[in-house]
Amino acid sequence: MKLSTKGRYGLKAMFELALHYGEGPVPLKNIAESQGISDHYLEQLIAVLKKNGLVTSVRGAQGGYLLTNTPDKITVGEVIRTLEGDISPSDCITDNQAIKCERKESCVTKMVWIKIRDSINDVIDSITLQDMVEDHIKINEDKGYMYYI
Repeated sequence: MKLSTKGRYGLKAMFELALHYGEGPVPLKNIAESQGISDHYLEQLIAVLKKNGLVTSVRGAQGGYLLTNTPDKITVGEVIRTLEGDISPSDCITDNQAIKCERKESCVTKMVWIKIRDSINDVIDSITLQDMVEDHIKINEDKGYMYYI
């Protein structure tokens, strides 16, 4: 299973908003530049995130986007499922009831797919945007100082 750019770039945008949480609205252009995402594509992703209540917009010269909740309340799973839909390694275990399988009741691999799906969901639902911000700080804490002797 591989995430599309929607999920990957959308999570980067949400991380950027979490990184600047409490500082006011973040302009779309700033998010795009910081995360290396095209403005046009980011507009499409933000529209989906806004429609699903994860971000809100502020109009005007000092406008931009804000998280609708604190970073510790928004999980990676929420973001990815908003942009990608259900996370599933096989169509036979999605919530889509339109999939018909003749071997549904006796399929030996179905249990494997269910375990994989559940494991992935457990992980992405256990990571918040705040966790990502804290990881970012840890990774970059030594890069902020330049010592010369």
